[in-house]
Amino acid sequence: MRLSTLARMNRLFSDGGCLDVAIDHGVCNEPGFLIGLEDMPGVVSSLVDAKPDAIQMAYGQADLLQAVPGRDKPALVMRIDMGNPYNAQKHRVMWSMLQNHDEPIIGALEMDAACVVVNLFMLPDEPELFRQCVENISRVRASCAKYGMPLMIEPLVMLPNDVRGGYQVDGDAEKIVTLVRLASEMGADIIKADPTDDPEDFHRVVEAARVPVLVRGGGKEGLDSVLTKSAALMAQGASGLVYGRNIYQHDNPKAVVDALMAIVHRGASGAEAWDLYNAG
Repeated sequence: MRLSTLARMNRLFSDGGCLDVAIDHGVCNEPGFLIGLEDMPGVVSSLVDAKPDAIQMAYGQADLLQAVPGRDKPALVMRIDMGNPYNAQKHRVMWSMLQNHDEPIIGALEMDAACVVVNLFMLPDEPELFRQCVENISRVRASCAKYGMPLMIEPLVMLPNDVRGGYQVDGDAEKIVTLVRLASEMGADIIKADPTDDPEDFHRVVEAARVPVLVRGGGKEGLDSVLTKSAALMAQGASGLVYGRNIYQHDNPKAVVDALMAIVHRGASGAEAWDLYNAG
């Protein structure tokens, strides 16, 4: 690994774990995702105070984080692609594209990001969407190698739209493991993977990845359930978590971050994290 890549990885994984709070949901063009993100300067300020390891943002909002003075603020993970699979209604044409086709990571370099993240969508009967994602990743991988930027690939196996609506994960372990292995083969430095339906199966995802695996949060759930599941997934070998709505749509995001940081960095159980949350 190049020194510049290692230096950026160290900003994310100071002690081997990482809690990345995702607030890049504006690229999804889905109104429900923006609940809680209306006041982006306020959201970023509160998350900086909460002190997760990283905050995941797109180029157009990243200045809000990088303008904050000081050396101990969260690292920036930059989303550099967008697509339409997140919408509640399936589109006639499904697509995913890089925000900058010619120089895919130029914005991340400008904003001093520690990592870039790109989707790898696997939707039923959408081979062209999958091909677009593979092409995107191929271009980004080459750019990352050139400039020493870590690449996070986000393999997403989704259910048919008519089963549950847009952006719903298929938690089948076999499908997730297979797509994660593909992400590994394409040169991911970090993989952001969906949880398996049975958390006890998640070690298979970690074994297929051969790089740090961060668990994607997905839709909002009850916090006690989120903490219990998070602890179980970390026990299976995950290196951290990437959660969005389960943090920024909560009444007390800082207390949620504190509880999740205890799971990621101190090995707290779900019950211990729940007690910590309630104490806050």
